[in-house]
Amino acid sequence: MASNNASYNDQGDRGLGGESTELGQEAAAMTSGAAASSTFRLFSTDYKKNEDLHQMLESNKDSLKLEAMKRIVAMIAKGKNASELFPAVVKNVASKNIELKKLVYVFLVRYAEEQQDLALLSISTFQRALKDPNQLIRASALRVLSSIRVSIIVPIMMLSIQEAARDLSPYVRKTAAHAIQKLYSLDPEQKEPLVEAIEKLLKDKSTLVAGSVVMSFEEVCPERIDLIHKNYRKLCNLLVDVEEWGQVVIINMLTRYARTQFLSPWKEEDFHEANNEKDFYRSDEEKNNNDGIAAKTSYMMDPDHRLLLRNTKPLLQSRNAAVVMGVAQLYWHLAPKSEVSIVAKSLVRLLRSHREVQYIVLQNIATMSIQRKGMFQPYLKSFYVRSTDPTQIKVLKLEILTNLASETNISIILREFQTYVKSQDKQFAAATIQAIGRCATNISEVTDTCLTGLVYLLSNRDENVVAESVVVIKKLLQTQPSHHSEIIKHMAKLLDKITVSMARASILWLIGEYCEHVPKIAPDVLRKMAKGFMNEEEIVKLQILNLGAKLYLTNPKQTKLLMQYILNVAKYDQNYDIRDRTRFIKQLIVPNEKSGALSKYAKKIFLVQKPAPVLDSPFKDRDRFQLSTLSHSLNTKANGYLELPDWPQTAPDPSVRNVEVIQQITEVVIPVGKLKAKKDTSAEKFYSDSEEQEESSEASASGNGSESDSKSEESSESSSEDSSDSESEKEKKSEGSESSHTENGQTKSKNIQSATTSESEESSSQDSSESESDSEVDNIMKRKKEECKSVPRAMGTIKEDVSLLDLVDLSDMSTPVAVPKPAKTSRLAADLEGLSLSSNSSTINTTLSLGHQKPFQWVSTSVTPHRLLTFNYELLDRRNV
Repeated sequence: MASNNASYNDQGDRGLGGESTELGQEAAAMTSGAAASSTFRLFSTDYKKNEDLHQMLESNKDSLKLEAMKRIVAMIAKGKNASELFPAVVKNVASKNIELKKLVYVFLVRYAEEQQDLALLSISTFQRALKDPNQLIRASALRVLSSIRVSIIVPIMMLSIQEAARDLSPYVRKTAAHAIQKLYSLDPEQKEPLVEAIEKLLKDKSTLVAGSVVMSFEEVCPERIDLIHKNYRKLCNLLVDVEEWGQVVIINMLTRYARTQFLSPWKEEDFHEANNEKDFYRSDEEKNNNDGIAAKTSYMMDPDHRLLLRNTKPLLQSRNAAVVMGVAQLYWHLAPKSEVSIVAKSLVRLLRSHREVQYIVLQNIATMSIQRKGMFQPYLKSFYVRSTDPTQIKVLKLEILTNLASETNISIILREFQTYVKSQDKQFAAATIQAIGRCATNISEVTDTCLTGLVYLLSNRDENVVAESVVVIKKLLQTQPSHHSEIIKHMAKLLDKITVSMARASILWLIGEYCEHVPKIAPDVLRKMAKGFMNEEEIVKLQILNLGAKLYLTNPKQTKLLMQYILNVAKYDQNYDIRDRTRFIKQLIVPNEKSGALSKYAKKIFLVQKPAPVLDSPFKDRDRFQLSTLSHSLNTKANGYLELPDWPQTAPDPSVRNVEVIQQITEVVIPVGKLKAKKDTSAEKFYSDSEEQEESSEASASGNGSESDSKSEESSESSSEDSSDSESEKEKKSEGSESSHTENGQTKSKNIQSATTSESEESSSQDSSESESDSEVDNIMKRKKEECKSVPRAMGTIKEDVSLLDLVDLSDMSTPVAVPKPAKTSRLAADLEGLSLSSNSSTINTTLSLGHQKPFQWVSTSVTPHRLLTFNYELLDRRNV
């Protein structure tokens, strides 16, 4: 120890000589910081490690700080106290290293409530972190801010929550939902703005947020059912994708919601069951009338009610036991009785889980099996007791086997019970004997068999088994006492061997209650008990007094002196209950001058026939609590428990859950002077079917003109509707005799045709994206179709050519592509009015006023200067001609 002290002081004081002096001065003064540090050094085993952590946190290297924070978080995970490092950790809250900042926030969340003053110094840093680009930093800052339990920062927390509720990251919005609960517990007066935040977060479509915001709803405003109406269907549809613990919260909330918004699905089943029992005694006319009433009052399940049941059913396959248990309780409280049985298999599957899970699941199964035995009877073997089960699990399985007992399987269950009675676990063996008694009471066919088996157990070596058997036999004999006098005599003989006070008291009660069946044995039993009255337990003494009073009233000759002795001895007993009972019985059965009118009715008071006890299950009255809750497990109302509401008598308005879907309408503005023609037949249909039929009828009425148009479209020829195409054809036909320009014209026309094809494809793609519903375009098209009726069918033989007005790009294309119809503008329509056609010649003669045409404007910039000059010269030559 001295060496250890020396080494510690070598680190701090650099010497052994002044050790005792310095320590004495420090202990006396207790004013300097060195005193606390030296004391810490002497008595702390983690001194070196914590000192290293201090140095690492104060270093300039992020790597050392990060390593220190990892070690500190590991200490917290192991349950060690690291609060003394809070000042050193807080200094790094503004670090630029993201990993380091995350660990600092983890530490602050753990100790912010304990070190509130130091945490308040970093609030400005937390507020800046709420604007950090990293979503994890924003969420951690909000989490730390909400962990500081100081009322002065409530406004800051409220603003942070409102801002985080609008964050783009669902993880931050989830943290905001968690912070709502913390703020409400800190300041309940902030309920109204918090409810607004909850209402906004309930509309969130992210599965990450749904569970957290519903939890906040349950904590802050569970009575505001109106907030759930519009989000009910969304929550039902998102339920499968929500995290497991969020599913548990949402299922519990939707269970309460459904009990207030939907009609009971059990009324119709109860109605039909009642009618089926009465129909046997009714005439045919009454049956028909009842069928008509049933048809009028037939139950139709609400579609939203069915939606909830349908979307929760897949969760029965969840790996989380709480989710499966939540769905089971939902079906138990909401589903029709014919559909509840589907949860049995999933609950039995949970019996392979840990002991804690088994205990809760078995408690709920025990409650269910009382009302609906048929659910779990196919899985009877799953509830057989194993040798490795703990006592509480064994008792619960025994309870369920007793609830499932019926005439068909009672022989199998009793055979199991015979094995359980031999168990070394005394508590379990006693519970088995009680279960046998319950089976004998519930099923009259096996009462005698069970009673015979219990009498056989009276010869067992284990005193506890014998005592429990006596208690159960006492309850069974109350049903048929006259037929079992021999059993009472046999139990009276065991009174000397049995030492358990409860068993001795039960035997004395049986002999006193049915003393007329054993008139010779009862006085002798009283004599033996009076002899050792002072050494008995309190419960046995009370039964001795009762036995003596009953024998005094029925056989006073043999028991009068014994009863007087017992009354005199009991009058001075240490227990005041026994003294009071003694005085009461003495005044009631021994008449004297002071006796009242009650002494006349002493026989009626003591010898009245008692009703047979009913052996009920301890889980019979637990159905008043919602399944899978703490209150159900404890069989008492726990703090924060919300009662499950009753079914409404009339169906609430289902339209409150309807959500208006607003479709976005996009307006397409067509600029003036750029009206487009109709789409090609291969384009996507825009108009209605009626309009398309009208157009098709008009097209069929146009005759040969429309046929020539369709042919020109299929062969990629230029239609006669385009003035620029007509003009170019006219010019090219007029130059047909000039050999000098023929070759150039043919080569150029091929290039122009390929360029026009690419341009037409671009224009057609633009046309398909714009609206073509303008009435002016329709009128122009109709008028031009009428003009085209006079065009002969021979126009289809016109030589293929391309209009120069449609040129955009002069790039060559290897394969020709079909050219759609060019768009017709209002100016182009005016130019076409002067067009005259001759059917005698194969060429088209046109007379156009060049004054109406604009000079050519080249759009494409990809044309080389040489080709551009060549093309312009050719164009000028054609115009001169």
